[in-house]
Amino acid sequence: MASKKSPNPIDVHVGSRVRLRRMMLGMSQEKLGEHLGITFQQIQKYEKGTNRIGASRLQHIATVLKVPVSFFFEDAPGTPDETVGFEETKPTSYVVDFLSSSEGLSLNKAFVRIREPKVRKRIVDLVRTLAGEDD
Repeated sequence: MASKKSPNPIDVHVGSRVRLRRMMLGMSQEKLGEHLGITFQQIQKYEKGTNRIGASRLQHIATVLKVPVSFFFEDAPGTPDETVGFEETKPTSYVVDFLSSSEGLSLNKAFVRIREPKVRKRIVDLVRTLAGEDD
């Protein structure tokens, strides 16, 4: 019985970043596929990392999603952990995972539309209280 080769972690990461950006723009897989001249099924395979994205296709995706190609490699597995003092320069994976979820994306979109800083702070305080986090 032949064993299936698992996707390369970089391909999975790049695909998840494509999905993240597509969702941030509110674009469907079908719409992205139309822009690229491919099917939504191919977009699904890219986003899962089961199919690799070639360099020219990645450049085209970056253009359609309005990000630099480097966006897809940010915080990729195997890259050095760059820090400046105590400040992290790369987002931690749980932030990316959260923003990749429909709840995280929805919450983020709604939160950034709140213009009053005091209201935003009170919402953060409320969420911390509900989560049982003490300052």
